Amino acid sequence: MDITFAIITCSDTRDITEDEAGAALESLIKEAGWSVCTHDVVQDDMREISTAIRTATDDLAADIVLTCGGTGLSPRDVTPEATAAVCERDVPGIAEAIRSYSLAKTRRAMLSRACCMQRAVRGEDGLPMGKLALVINFPGSTKAARECWEAIADQLEHAMQMSRGVGH
Repeated sequence: MDITFAIITCSDTRDITEDEAGAALESLIKEAGWSVCTHDVVQDDMREISTAIRTATDDLAADIVLTCGGTGLSPRDVTPEATAAVCERDVPGIAEAIRSYSLAKTRRAMLSRACCMQRAVRGEDGLPMGKLALVINFPGSTKAARECWEAIADQLEHAMQMSRGVGH
């Protein structure tokens, strides 16, 4: 199954050349035989993150958006809120699976506020097109991003089948 990803790193301190976590995710996606339509770095700002998610799904046709960073307890960590601002449906099992998997590696995983949601992709007229994209929040560290990918990668194809209405 062809799946197109967008990677959006949310950071006040990194640019694209320093985004090791995003680069690692890009490699893992390509190793799985899928494609990346964009890999961008935006500031830890709700408006910038939300705009990047909308652009990735609505303009660039990303099936899955992986955000990277901004999921912790810092006042600047607003990725879950930015995700919720542009998505309609909560998919808590994916975020729960990531936290559960990560807790086996570090107790600090319990501090993650990451979420996973579906967004109704919209056309130029702003109306839903009947397609659902998945937005998954990952942590910003390279090690943690790789571990989170390990936790869920084997379920992404089925998630896309269900999102596309293909069924079981």
